[in-house]
Amino acid sequence: MMFENLSDRLQSLMSNLRSKGKLSESDIDQAMREIRLALLEADVNYKVVREFVKKVKERALGADVMKSLTPGQMVVKIVNEELIALMSDENQALKTSPKPPTVIMMVGLQGAGKTTQTGKLALHLKKKGKKPLLVAGDIYRPAAIDQLKVVGKQVDVPVFSLGKISPVEIAKKALDEAKKNFNDVVIIDTAGRLHIDEELMEELNSIKKAVDVTETILVVDSMTGQDAVKVAESFNEKLDITGILMTKLDGDSRGGAALSIRAVTQKPIKFIGVGEKMEDLEQFHPDRLVSRILGMGDVLSLIEKAERTFDKEKAQELEQKLREQSYDFNDFLDNIAQMKNLGPLEDIIKMLPGVNNKALKGLNFDPKAIDRIEAIIKSMTKAERDKPSIINNSRKKRIAQGSGTTIGDVNKLLKQFEETKKMMKKMGGMNKKMKKGKKKRFPFF
Repeated sequence: MMFENLSDRLQSLMSNLRSKGKLSESDIDQAMREIRLALLEADVNYKVVREFVKKVKERALGADVMKSLTPGQMVVKIVNEELIALMSDENQALKTSPKPPTVIMMVGLQGAGKTTQTGKLALHLKKKGKKPLLVAGDIYRPAAIDQLKVVGKQVDVPVFSLGKISPVEIAKKALDEAKKNFNDVVIIDTAGRLHIDEELMEELNSIKKAVDVTETILVVDSMTGQDAVKVAESFNEKLDITGILMTKLDGDSRGGAALSIRAVTQKPIKFIGVGEKMEDLEQFHPDRLVSRILGMGDVLSLIEKAERTFDKEKAQELEQKLREQSYDFNDFLDNIAQMKNLGPLEDIIKMLPGVNNKALKGLNFDPKAIDRIEAIIKSMTKAERDKPSIINNSRKKRIAQGSGTTIGDVNKLLKQFEETKKMMKKMGGMNKKMKKGKKKRFPFF
């Protein structure tokens, strides 16, 4: 996973600093050396590392820290704030045109995943209540237009194309089409090249002038490390980009590009790709990323992920069943399916505060455990799922054989299910009492 080594190093250092009663200047120097080494190993640009360490050291040696009762905690706070500042920008949010439609031009080199990310951005904006139109502006790459049409179909967003005529003309006519059909966002998928050339930049600048582009978003592959930073520098110099979309932030690269790119280009990371599904695009929040790097959790992203994943109607049905205590294995199966959509359990737990990488390494995550549970439940008859109490020894034997598990596995699941129901019953009772108390004290709520 990206940032894992950096996260391990920084979390260990922060833990040591917190445990110290007082800090000497030599302690600060040692901490700065550790931070410098951790960032360089994570492939962060050396100029960015030098400036970052200088700022942290100046603040850490200040009187407020050295005379503090908890100097270690203060240094942790400084590192946290400076890491956030490193990636923050006042133009982090996507701009919208005061006069619709907002025009977004997607740019980048071939192979960065620009066309796919264009579709992901369209879906992201559609979920925000926008009505996007995708524009096929890449007339050079074989099957680029067809690929965008496939992506558009996946996210249920219309695609405007005119074949292989001038990309500038395509952009102009797409704008007319958007106004006619009340599309409030136009996203242009432009041509990429294997390397940056003057012809490409000239074409992109011509499109910008012709249709008054609101946002010029550069798509870069975070797995390419400092090469991604160099590409961003070149595009910014020639095109004056307004933001960056970084792909593969769920991968196993060292993360240096994400920590360097804003400082080098002075342009914000606006979106991050965190998976292969079309839904796996997130608005970039520097504070949340830093919180995860330092082992402080990311509850807000977890809540947003859950809201996108869970079916609201099913959640209400579940609440009703818990109140009526009619929760059965059918409901349990639905819950498992929705939990799997959240992603790997290990990644979910990492978003919880106080869970660091060291603690996670001591836990044994068996990805096949959920599959075994699903297999056992699916081997039950409808009657058995509705009323687990009827499952006797002969039924257990049949279920175990049908699911490729053991009778012990079936017994274990039945026991866990009953314990879960008891716990839910208690929680439901507590919730009822709290609501009653609230009504007594606050009659207007």
